[in-house]
Amino acid sequence: MRFLHTMVRVTDIEQSLDFYCNKLGLREIRRKDVPQGRYTLVFLAAPGQEGVAEIELTYNWDKEPYGEGRNFGHLAFAVDDIYATCERLMAGGVTINRPPRDGYMAFVRSPDNVSVELLQKGEAKPPQEPWASMPNTGKW
Repeated sequence: MRFLHTMVRVTDIEQSLDFYCNKLGLREIRRKDVPQGRYTLVFLAAPGQEGVAEIELTYNWDKEPYGEGRNFGHLAFAVDDIYATCERLMAGGVTINRPPRDGYMAFVRSPDNVSVELLQKGEAKPPQEPWASMPNTGKW
């Protein structure tokens, strides 16, 4: 058995692609429109991880509220530099819900409130401002 993908329902495909691709750095691998089912599937992966671990964004053409679905948990990504990643996300308008005060872990949320955990590759970085004293914001 091997992991294929995690499915996340999204309400605005363009807004979600902006978050996952332009801000988080994933790449669109493939897309499938299913007119008879009235939905679109977009598969994403981290560079070099195509076919290893993917995210399936499911966009239902007929609108419906999904709620926050905290029982889903979160998506997790290892990053080369937790501080640089959070800085880049903030510059792109993303709220850092749980800052990397410990130099190791941060949480952000997608436009559809899916929690995304960011983990520093290897050892934690030494605590650094502004992150070390930054409070949590909202839910994560």
